[in-house]
Amino acid sequence: MITKLSQLVEAARSAGRKKLAVAYAMDAHTVEAAAKAVEAGLVDATLVGDEETIRRICAEKGIDAGLFRIVNEAGEPQAAALAVKMAATGEADILMKGSISTDKYMRAILSKDAGLLPPKAILTHVTVLEVPVYHKLLVASDVAIIPSPDMNQKVFITRSVIDTARSLGVETPKVAIIAPTEQMLPGIPSCVDAATIAKMGERGQITGAIIDGPLAVDVAVDAETVAVKKLKSPVAGDADCLVFPDLDASNAFFKTCTKFAGATLAGLVVGAKVPCVLTSRGDSEDSKLNSIALGVLTAARKKR
Repeated sequence: MITKLSQLVEAARSAGRKKLAVAYAMDAHTVEAAAKAVEAGLVDATLVGDEETIRRICAEKGIDAGLFRIVNEAGEPQAAALAVKMAATGEADILMKGSISTDKYMRAILSKDAGLLPPKAILTHVTVLEVPVYHKLLVASDVAIIPSPDMNQKVFITRSVIDTARSLGVETPKVAIIAPTEQMLPGIPSCVDAATIAKMGERGQITGAIIDGPLAVDVAVDAETVAVKKLKSPVAGDADCLVFPDLDASNAFFKTCTKFAGATLAGLVVGAKVPCVLTSRGDSEDSKLNSIALGVLTAARKKR
């Protein structure tokens, strides 16, 4: 089982080399992360973007441009479309966002003409967080894609965090469905949805995990709070996965962890035919490398 993000690269190496296509690979952190992933034996990488700029970045950072296949396309949307086409046609097992904006990246993925989406696909974002004050990795639900998920989307999100945790070697993930309180209060929609999803897990409609909710964040991750509140739960105080009620809650949690608690991360969009690495343009080289490694593990799991 992977307990530190630093272990992701080694685990991904053992999963076998995959093919990576980077959409608009025009920033140093992305190029450096792709180079490290190639050198670590994780991927063969194709960088789509302005070739002159990519080669200049390589020269400035002391990177051998020969590590990559470079596809020259200076336009942002055109570069994204080319990278998505590679993923849709099997030329790439993993897609990655470069310095292109998230909305343009997602627009390319969502294009019906691109062929990257299965029928009736739902896309969601999954983040793996290493928070220094927590005793293991946390898999958190959508911080970037679905603003106000309905029940069908919440069920898909729950299954997605379970699959991600299992890719990390967690055999039976403990999933907390988050609400403002652990009490079942009918007047709070997130409590009702959490209780419904927990019951679906209990009845085997969602498999591969232990699911409980509603749970507030404090009881989901803090055993001392659980003891004080005398709460009996198979998940509370030891959650592997947190499923948030909406984007407001998940994004605030995610940014609080990274900015105030020094968390490091890996992030993916799942639900397309291939995992799609989605990190902020300002994220570090290590975060991008971790995300590539997570993409390798996810792609390997999809092919089983």
